[in-house]
Amino acid sequence: MGSEGGSIVRKPRFLCLHGFRTSGEIMKIQLHRWPKAVLDRLDLVFLDAPFPCQGKSDVDGIFDPPYYEWFQFNKEFTEYENFENCLEYLEDRMIKLGPFDGLIGFSQGGMLSGGLPGLQAKGLALQKVPKIKFVIIIGGAMFRSTKVVEDAYSSSIDTPSLHFLGETDFLKPYGIKLIESFKNPVVVHHPKGHTVPRLDEKSLVKVTAFLETIENLVMMEEENKDGDENIYSATTYTE
Repeated sequence: MGSEGGSIVRKPRFLCLHGFRTSGEIMKIQLHRWPKAVLDRLDLVFLDAPFPCQGKSDVDGIFDPPYYEWFQFNKEFTEYENFENCLEYLEDRMIKLGPFDGLIGFSQGGMLSGGLPGLQAKGLALQKVPKIKFVIIIGGAMFRSTKVVEDAYSSSIDTPSLHFLGETDFLKPYGIKLIESFKNPVVVHHPKGHTVPRLDEKSLVKVTAFLETIENLVMMEEENKDGDENIYSATTYTE
């Protein structure tokens, strides 16, 4: 693969991880606040979390059920239940639905998206699927479990990342900590709270530049892959 007439042949493919006690369908609706010109540049797959909602959803009455959650946690968000099961579920889904170039996560899905590259690099998650190459994190935050923090963020994360940080988001302090764990994060600030924001003119410029960067990286990877295949084909032919 490569480019034809200056356009990329294969869109960057993202697995979308929804917020706590929502669903893949709800996240699809939330992301459609973004311009079609942005969404059309991505190949998006929306996934429901593995566990049915175990309490009242904050979006009850706004979005229709069913609602799901990725894992459970205590009030301080320092102890998790079913976290390993969640990681196994994600790997299984990524094997069956992938391969994927990256993750887009909102809220609890954003926490996962921000922590998984580090866990994968350490050999603690997603060992049967390709490396996560890009992440887009909306209203995300750094995990607060001591064990997960040590595993996920012990080294600065070099995965290209785009972060949406809401001025009045209750998770903002932990979102800032997550951003600081990445080497070269691109940050979009918006005045709203814990939500998927619409893109104004300024944020659209940043998002578009990020998309161009990852499109170029995907294109280079595909061209290198084709080059390797061509070399192999030529070698096979001459033998």
